[in-house]
Parts: sequence; C-alpha cells; structure tokens
Amino acid sequence: MAKFVLAGKADCPYYAKAELLADVLRQKLPDFHIHKICVHPTDWKVWLEDTCALHGWKHSSSPIVWRELVDRGGKGMLLGGFSDFLEHARGYYGITSDMTTDLMLKIAAENLQTKELCMREEFQRCNSLTPLHVWISSALNPVCYNLIPQLFTPGPFPNSPAINLHLLDTDGSVEQLRELKIETEDLALPHLHEVTIHSDQTQAFHQAHFIIVLDDPLSKRDRNDEQDDKEHAVSRVAERFRCYGQLIEANAQKDVRVLVAGDVFINLKCSLLIENVPSVDPCNFVSMATQLECEAKAQLAQKLAVKTTDITNIIIWGNITGNYHIDLQKAAVFRYNGAVWGPDRFSQPVLDMIYDRKWLETDSVRLVRERRATISSKTNKATGVSTTNGILAVLRAWNNDTSADEFFSLGVYSTGQFGIPEGLVFSMPVSFRAGQWSPRLDVSVTDELKTKLEACTDELKTVSMRIKYLTWHTVLCLPLSLHFFVMHLEDTFSKAKYSSYTNMLLKEQCGDFSGI
Repeated sequence: MAKFVLAGKADCPYYAKAELLADVLRQKLPDFHIHKICVHPTDWKVWLEDTCALHGWKHSSSPIVWRELVDRGGKGMLLGGFSDFLEHARGYYGITSDMTTDLMLKIAAENLQTKELCMREEFQRCNSLTPLHVWISSALNPVCYNLIPQLFTPGPFPNSPAINLHLLDTDGSVEQLRELKIETEDLALPHLHEVTIHSDQTQAFHQAHFIIVLDDPLSKRDRNDEQDDKEHAVSRVAERFRCYGQLIEANAQKDVRVLVAGDVFINLKCSLLIENVPSVDPCNFVSMATQLECEAKAQLAQKLAVKTTDITNIIIWGNITGNYHIDLQKAAVFRYNGAVWGPDRFSQPVLDMIYDRKWLETDSVRLVRERRATISSKTNKATGVSTTNGILAVLRAWNNDTSADEFFSLGVYSTGQFGIPEGLVFSMPVSFRAGQWSPRLDVSVTDELKTKLEACTDELKTVSMRIKYLTWHTVLCLPLSLHFFVMHLEDTFSKAKYSSYTNMLLKEQCGDFSGI
C-alpha cells in the first residue's frame, strides 16, 4: 500500500497540478492513498519550516510531497516538489499529467477561495462556542500540574461546553510554558477548546471569566539576598498584586471570579486585588482556607480514629496564613465508634467527643500549623495535591448548587458581619447557593471568640498599614527603615504589637514566612 502526503499553498498552480495527478493515481490504483494539506499563503512559510524541522528535511517551495512509511515503522520519506512527484508517478505507475497552464491557474484560484471560505467558517464556529476563559497565574507552580486535568472533570465548570485555558507565568521560561501547553493538549480533554501561554503581563487576564491565582513571590527560589528579603518581602507581594488588579480591571470580564491560593499572605493578596479592581463586585474575590480546613479535619479524624471525610463544619477565622482561629462550635463527626451509635447520617458534636481540652487548645493547633511545612520539608516540594483538592472544592461549590447546611471557610470581603471591620478580607464561615456565597449567620460569636477575632483583625490592619507605608516610601524613593516606621506608626497600634509582627515577618526561612 502506497500512502503519500501532498501539501502546498492554496494559490500555488503546481499544487493544483499535483492535486489533479494524485486524484488520477487514486482512481486508477486501488492501493494508492493520498492525504492533501492545503495551507493559506500567509501561513505557508512558517508551516513548511516547522514541518521540515520536525522531519529533518530541506525544502523551500510549494508543493511538498512525501511518502509515509507507516507500515514499516519508519518516518516519512521526502519525495520533493511537483517535478519529483511527476517523475515518481511516471516511473513507477506510467501515469503523467497534461494539465494546461490556464487550468492550473483556475484551480489554484478556486483552491484559495475555498480555503478562505473554510477558514471563515471555522472562525465563526469557534466564536459561536463562546468558551469560558480560565486563567491560571504562576502556571509553572507544581499545583498547576495537578490542577489542570481536574479542571475538566464535570464538577468545577459544569455548564461550560468549551474552556479556553490561559497559562500565565512571568517568572519561568517560555520553553517550560510551551512544554506545559503540549502536555495539556496531549491529555485530549473533551472540553478543552484552546491552550495559550503568556510569559509577560501585556495581555494578562484578557476576557477572563475565572482566575485562579497561585503566585507565592516569597518562595525559596525567589529569595537570594537576605537584606533584600528583609526590606522588600512584603513590597514584592504588594507590587505584583497591585499590577494584577490593574490588569484584571482593564482586561477581564466585569463578572470575573477570582480565587486566591498559596502559602503566604493570602488575605493580603485578595485585598490588594479588590482595591485595584473597583468595577468588579468584591464578593467575586475569595481567598482559599479550604486546605487549612482539611488539614484541621485530618488532625481531628486521627484523634477520633475516623476518616477525614467523617469530620464536617470546621470554621477557620481570620488571617488564613497568619493569625487564624480554628472554631469547632459547629463541627460534627460521623461514624464515630463511641458509646452512642446511629445510622450513617447520624452525627455527634466534635467538642462532646474530645475530652482532652489541652490537646484541642495547644497540640492540635500546633500540629495543624506545622503540617504543611512538615510535608514540604520531607518531600522537598509544595503540597500540590491538597492545594488542588481545596481549589476544586471551592470551584464545585461556587459553580453548583450545594447544600445550604454545608460549611466552607473562605477569606472574603467583610461588610461588618460578626463584628469584623468593613473592608477587611477575613476568613469566615460561608455557604454557597445559586453561584453566590453568603455568611453563616447561625454561628454565634462568644466573648472569648470575639477576643480572638480582634487579634486576627489587628494583625490584618497592621499588614495593611505596612503596605501603605511601603507605598509611601516607594513614591518618595527613600530607603526602608523599620525603626523609622515604628516611630511613625499611627497611635491606633502600639509599637510592641508592630515589633512582634515585624520580628515574625522577617524570619529567614520560607516556612517561617508562612506564619504571617
């Protein structure tokens, strides 16, 4: 069986003549197979260079003909141009072509007209799909590799027949982004319409419907100079996320939804985005506490000898990657092997099942805080699987109808709920309904809890003040002096509070940064 490939420019007369010769061969020879590739003249040069580079050939004109040696396990064998193909047909099959020049030109014009018509139809078809534009920033983050295949399962975006996936990373190389794009395309995901890569911020978040932010500018690979870390750690975060906010304001859809994940300054990142995107509802921005919530569930499940999924309704208050409080007032445990048994739907309060209050107030909190850093230190990489699971849980809840009884902890924009000052991004209990989140007002705030929430609030305010100070220094081009900053803090916050915060902020290890 002979299998040939014929490719050429749509307006090339010799491609038209070779095309007719191939049709004659196919009619007269039952085992002769030809595959034609008609390329628009504007795309021909790039297409030909890429094809020749792929196969290691040298050819510079239209058309190009090669034989596929698929039956013998070999790669394609180049025949050459039209003259070579004509000589091959005459020598092997005794068939030639006597097409006139006028007919060649006429068919070439028809080929070009047909090709342009097909291109217009394909363009209209693509536009009629109205794909969902999903952007992932810091796409070379290990979390992204786990996340991409899961985004195209039925849960996260259930009503989107086609998804355009945009991978943005300004810190990595273009070559790495290309490799990630190829890997994504190789997955053959049914709902994946197109993958694009972006290594600069010029067109970032263009037409975005959904943005997943994975940036952690304070990761170890970014921190080379100790003095620079101490002086500019927070300002680097502020600079990047102000820029992201401005790009979202300029380029994204006005109903865009943004999910912020990461290991450091999650509340701050979300707050900076909200400040710089005034045209989008602040409720469309959330920072993820789901991973922290699941880590707390795992510790409680281990203590109670149940599965992690048997623990529900844990609440995370405050600064997700800093001073937060784990609240168990609504937490329940299912299938607990205790004195009282019931069916699978029967649950009991976690606080009634754990009598060791010291463990709850000290050891469990410490274990949760150390859990992610411990895993990362042992595996020498970020906790990609658990982060991915947390992102997917939020996406499923946000884009589907979930039970009104189901709790989620999210860093969201406060409008004064639970006595939290308006304008802060603060982790609190929410539930989702019809694509919108709302705070769980059935949660009670005791005096003890109120004190803990005030401590979280003070830390977030201090971070916000520090960002304002850094912005002021940048404008005036003055060197940063922590001592000078302490002396000029507003009277609302004591120097002792700021000193404690600063010491914690400037620790050297990335694990210590995650305590902010």
